[in-house]
Amino acid sequence: MSKIINITIDDQNVEAFEGETVLEAALRNGFEIPNLCHNKRVSHTAACRLCIVNIEGRPGGIPSCTTPVVEGMKVSAFTPELEKIRRTIIDLALSNHKDDCISCTKDGDCELQDLAFRYNLGEKERRFPPIWEELHKTSDFSNHVLDYDASKCIQCNRCIKACGEIQGKGILTFVNRGIRTSIGTGYEEWKDSKCDGCGECAQICPVGAITVKPVYSQMKRIRAKDIQRVVQTTCPYCGVGCQLNIATRKSFHNTNEGRETILQVEGADAEPNRGSTCVKGRFGLDFVSRPDRLQMPMIRKDGKLVEVGWPEAILFTARRLGEIRETHGSEAIAGLSSARCTNEDNYVFQKFMRAVIGTPNIDHCARLCHASTVAGLATTLGSGAMTNSIEELERAEVILVTGSNTTETHPVISTFIKRAVIKNKAKLIVVDPREIDLCRYATLWLRQRNGTDIAWLNGMFNAILENGWENKEFIAKHTENFEATREVMKKYDPQTVENLTGIPAEQLIQAAKLYATAKTASIIYAMGITQHAHGTDNVKAVSNLALVTGQIGRESTGVNPLRGQNNVQGACDMGCLPNAFPGYQSVTDPAINARFAKAWKHPRLPAKVGYTVTEIMNAAHEGKLKALYIMGENPMISDPDLNHVKESIKHLDFLIVQDIFLTETAQMADVVLPATSFAEKTGTYTNTERRVLPLRKVLDAPGEARDDWQIIQSLAQAFGHSCRYDSTDDIMREINLLVPQYAGITPERLAAGETLQWPCPNAQHPGTKFLHKDGNFTRGKGLFSAVDHMPAKEQPDKEYPFVLNTGRILYHYHTASMTRRTQSLPMYVNEAYMEMCKEDCDALGVKNGEKVRVSSRRGTIDIAVRQTDIIRAGSVFIPFHFAEAAANYLTSSVVDPIAKIPELKVCAVKIEKI
Repeated sequence: MSKIINITIDDQNVEAFEGETVLEAALRNGFEIPNLCHNKRVSHTAACRLCIVNIEGRPGGIPSCTTPVVEGMKVSAFTPELEKIRRTIIDLALSNHKDDCISCTKDGDCELQDLAFRYNLGEKERRFPPIWEELHKTSDFSNHVLDYDASKCIQCNRCIKACGEIQGKGILTFVNRGIRTSIGTGYEEWKDSKCDGCGECAQICPVGAITVKPVYSQMKRIRAKDIQRVVQTTCPYCGVGCQLNIATRKSFHNTNEGRETILQVEGADAEPNRGSTCVKGRFGLDFVSRPDRLQMPMIRKDGKLVEVGWPEAILFTARRLGEIRETHGSEAIAGLSSARCTNEDNYVFQKFMRAVIGTPNIDHCARLCHASTVAGLATTLGSGAMTNSIEELERAEVILVTGSNTTETHPVISTFIKRAVIKNKAKLIVVDPREIDLCRYATLWLRQRNGTDIAWLNGMFNAILENGWENKEFIAKHTENFEATREVMKKYDPQTVENLTGIPAEQLIQAAKLYATAKTASIIYAMGITQHAHGTDNVKAVSNLALVTGQIGRESTGVNPLRGQNNVQGACDMGCLPNAFPGYQSVTDPAINARFAKAWKHPRLPAKVGYTVTEIMNAAHEGKLKALYIMGENPMISDPDLNHVKESIKHLDFLIVQDIFLTETAQMADVVLPATSFAEKTGTYTNTERRVLPLRKVLDAPGEARDDWQIIQSLAQAFGHSCRYDSTDDIMREINLLVPQYAGITPERLAAGETLQWPCPNAQHPGTKFLHKDGNFTRGKGLFSAVDHMPAKEQPDKEYPFVLNTGRILYHYHTASMTRRTQSLPMYVNEAYMEMCKEDCDALGVKNGEKVRVSSRRGTIDIAVRQTDIIRAGSVFIPFHFAEAAANYLTSSVVDPIAKIPELKVCAVKIEKI
């Protein structure tokens, strides 16, 4: 609690808090001192001078926005002289401002307009002639999603500070001089800059200078008064779980007559994003209103998918599944759940597969991204989740980022990292084979060879021990298996590691010292660590670093895997795994199995571990698996070795796909069931920091699309199962009873606005900000792992001389079934490409933009080359989003023996000029 400071404002006693400015204290206590440049999310500017006050004992007008309160301070805020000065300042601002309010999109939501009204500054009352026409020459409308009208700019500096201080990008600045001073990027046009369209500047602009293009509105231009309703809900994209304010109104345009549509989206001032969002969250939600949304069930008849009613679709699907179960047994059926669906959807899906169908074969796309995290961290720490909270990153002294291009895959989390560096002078260590954006902020960038992560992690461990930087007390009290691990680490001296990884020995030692000797150091990693045939050991090696230094169990420390999709954490929590019931409770434990059987009123549940994603495809190819039910996944783009996947799906007798679009996988289905999108349903997602976030209904569903859990419930009832939920609240109450981590995350608390982090064992518990507090690990003691470097399974050779790495980019998501159906995002990137360095381009005689043929031992694609200096010679990078040149035709289905995750980060390819 901050110390209370007593001051007076206009002879009234006011309580202020130590560290507050006079303006902050005044506004909080109801004194509406006018201001334009002030915003609580950025530092104080004192640019507009409207907030000047008189302070006893100090000469002249004092800007209250930059003046801290002191005990006994006497402030005069509204003297006639101050009000006269303010009126003049506003008059001058209006002369510099094109006040076409009746046609401005900010009409009714403009802070300058409000002040002009407050001070009665109509056209006749102004003293200064308009000079905005000169400013208008510097306007810029070239950006894909933003407009800058310089004639309305008041040079308040908010946008510049938002870009630099909130987003950590520093793209916007003042350009020109005198009356032509305006906002720019330093490039001739805004579109040529590194602006990625996050829109933070537009959200913070107090006037109509920076505005968003009408990417949603069929009215073309919208004002605040056009908005009929605003709903706060959770973003459907990455694992950050940004809270969004989605504005809607009823549309009377063409086929959407009388149906609500989205008008605009802003970041909500709530955890975890605190008002920010990325270009996808702000401008990439119009896919929900696409005309090609699935609206009716379809059944394949005479080789073609034809629309049918729900009764026919449900009865046909239940009959076919029943026939296959009767003929081939329940284990001939499998289900793929979805990290894009809610906790409630996923819970009901796995319950249906286990209790109604009777199969152990349940998995989802976490198998392809973070299965090695679940396996590795559960072994070493006792819990396979992010140990700390997103907001803690901003206060860490050292942050080590590896295997994560955070700026592109988790943009809002990257802002916390950047602010830690820019604002709090944190040291950033980036370990990545590509020169990613975060390298610009890094104290050290270690460039390892693909697939050598265990070697450099062990090398850091070795350097820590050799220099006495380990936390001896923590190791003795809170860990086990240290001595055996120490023995293995002896051979990973910095020079040996340099030979294996390419990381200079001196840099490795520097990184080890920075990380080990910091008061608080946090590790962030993602799929660059996990998607390997030794991914589980990679994760264990990461865990070793935290354990040897004691950088865990405290704020701003820990091991923090960033989950890729919006609910990949929740889908794991809900038991959409072949070896675990909800809450990571083992299916092979008789007591646990009996508990779920009793709760689900089913005499016998599968008590064996089922097939994983890759095993499901192999079993289908071999004829062991006859039917597959896919909810919200698109394995025809996302899975490795797509030629094998395609043949495997063709071998199935029956394929059900439940989705919002006719995806590449749905096109192969025997039954397609139309589901609601995130905007049309209620429920919860669990983000990467274990925070359970509400999903609130924004729009009505198109056609006859239904919530995923409702479709599954109808199927269960068609089998004669007594499954009856009336709402997602009913499902969450059942989760509360059966999942210990979620016991206290009740519908009532969620409805009251609480966003709690598990574990939350009861309804009074506040949730858990960080795990393993004070070295009290979930498994008892932290386990050191004596892991050894293993090369990738597939190495480049004379025939296939290049190493292929795959991943995601900012402007698209997963298999792009949503993002490529938006208006704005394809403007940035709309076709597949392969990154290649100039040296390799020159050797092949290939120019930027030309197409090449890329082949592996499994497949071939034709793709355009993007020449770049961020990638090293002998390596190439392909985003996996694009169906027409899907990277996964090339990737290997070799898997980690423990987590069964495929090695998507390393495979050998050859490249030929076409």
